[in-house]
Amino acid sequence: MASSFTGSLSASLRTLSPRLPSPSQPPTSYTLPNHPNKRRIYLIAAGNRSTLFRSKTKASTAANMATAKNVQVFDSEEALSMSLAKYIADLSEKFAKQKDSFTVVLSGGSLIKSLRKLVEAPYVDSVIWSKWHVFWADERVVPKNHPDSNYLLAYDGFLSKVPIPSGNVYAINDALSAEAAADDYETCVKHLVHNGIVSVSEVSGFPKFDLMLLGMGPDGHVASLFPGHPLVQEKTKWASFIKDSPKPPPERITFTFPVINSSANIALVAAGAGKADPVRATLGNGEDSEVLPVQMVSPDEGMLTWFLDKDAASKL
Repeated sequence: MASSFTGSLSASLRTLSPRLPSPSQPPTSYTLPNHPNKRRIYLIAAGNRSTLFRSKTKASTAANMATAKNVQVFDSEEALSMSLAKYIADLSEKFAKQKDSFTVVLSGGSLIKSLRKLVEAPYVDSVIWSKWHVFWADERVVPKNHPDSNYLLAYDGFLSKVPIPSGNVYAINDALSAEAAADDYETCVKHLVHNGIVSVSEVSGFPKFDLMLLGMGPDGHVASLFPGHPLVQEKTKWASFIKDSPKPPPERITFTFPVINSSANIALVAAGAGKADPVRATLGNGEDSEVLPVQMVSPDEGMLTWFLDKDAASKL
């Protein structure tokens, strides 16, 4: 069951590792110049960071209406990465003190690059890495040393540079089919819920991770939840699978929206002009008819924080 999953994972990590490549200025407010509703959106600038606040108004979706969100816009991706590192380190310290563990869910893509400041001073030495338990929001069903593997991406860019115990890193079982791997991953999380490592949401009954780190595709997908795919409507499973991903590789496993939205904290990280359209669709004036997966990110009782560089926020 899950205990053997963790044990086999630790063994596979030991086997695989040698083969892997090794704010000071007082705030001022002004209207966001090219937003169509200038009375309702304001940008509070402090140093190289800006925080976007929205007054209570009709949201683009019912989900967005209920979501507590904090939108931070940065002059550069470098500044974004520095603030993201502090945000994560602060949460790590908070949860390590509260519950003696910190459960973190990673995504693939450019998100891992944005974590690079965590492996530099002061965080690499000050974070209590032994308290971390690491999961994946989604994974491609490929071997761990495959170029498409989210595990490999995270290992090369982050995990290999910090002393998180290998037994606290929960990768998928890449020897299984997509369907079996999703079932196995859900079993693993249920085992950790039973052991008190992963909390449970009193609102939803789904696992409540301390921090869900999400990137976003140019099409507005998050994890492996794609626009128009039936999987975005999954209501009961914790982890599910997809065999017809519109983005290769086709076979993947993914946490579902009930799990994502049960998180205590969700960070949505988007940098670059290629993300500007889905950012506008989610945080803009709500004129788009199609609801994108990223618009369905709506914590039940947690906090959603957006980390955007100025290019990603350019159409707000």
